[in-house]
Amino acid sequence: MKRDASSEGLRWLEQAEADREGAQLLFDGGSYHLACFIAQQIAEKSLKAFLYAQGEEFVVGHSVEALCRWAARLDVDFRALHEIAAPLDGYYIPTRYPNGLPDSIPARVYTRTVAEEVLRLSDQVLHLVQQKLRSS
Repeated sequence: MKRDASSEGLRWLEQAEADREGAQLLFDGGSYHLACFIAQQIAEKSLKAFLYAQGEEFVVGHSVEALCRWAARLDVDFRALHEIAAPLDGYYIPTRYPNGLPDSIPARVYTRTVAEEVLRLSDQVLHLVQQKLRSS
């Protein structure tokens, strides 16, 4: 059974919000590399939530930057978010795989300070999508 656009968007948003709670647990537990990866996932799922809610039926890809550009074509408020959110793409691969970093591993490289900033960026994406989907 196919869901209506609004319901599908809210389903993706709910998962992004649950991921945000999980990211906080990872952060609080000192798993900063994983908190950074999940921050990228929060932004990705939030943007997909918005796109699905707009009636898009096939939203693929993992690039926050590309998803943000797509969302900006549908709503100008995402234009300003584009520059803020685009750097989150840098946390998709190297936060998870040792071969994504020269001579180290993600668990050693990503710090509390980095994770705080990355979560702050993903929160901006999440909050804009929450406004768009929940204030209607």
